[in-house]
Amino acid sequence: MTTTATTATQTKTRKFAVGRYATIVTRVLTGLLFATTGLNGFLMFMPAPDPSTMAPEGVAFNTALYATGYMVQLMSGVQLVSGLLLVAGRFVPLALALLAPVVVNIFLFHVFLEPSGMVMALLVVAAEIGLAWAYRDRFRPMLKAS
Repeated sequence: MTTTATTATQTKTRKFAVGRYATIVTRVLTGLLFATTGLNGFLMFMPAPDPSTMAPEGVAFNTALYATGYMVQLMSGVQLVSGLLLVAGRFVPLALALLAPVVVNIFLFHVFLEPSGMVMALLVVAAEIGLAWAYRDRFRPMLKAS
């Protein structure tokens, strides 16, 4: 094997390792974020945002979610379970599929109702898309027409 071929192989291997580590870091950080926010939905250990600093539409939406009596608990449960699955690295495609509607809602909430959290919403969307891309081979069977 020539030195050029060896160098190309080493570079390709290094890129693969960096991509793999980036996926692991993204998966764990995203999992920690969702596990923490999901647990907060039950235990309320983080301070709630001050309604006077939020857009009235955002406050009305959150009030409506709490008024249902189940929606906040449902979303918190999905976030907690999915976050723990991401941190553990088990059933990652299932966790990503469960989180997809939550992530879409987070993004649209900040687009239409509360623009102040848009940066974090975009980071969550980027993490979800990046992880879905990294695990795309696991989603192929689900996306086949039968």
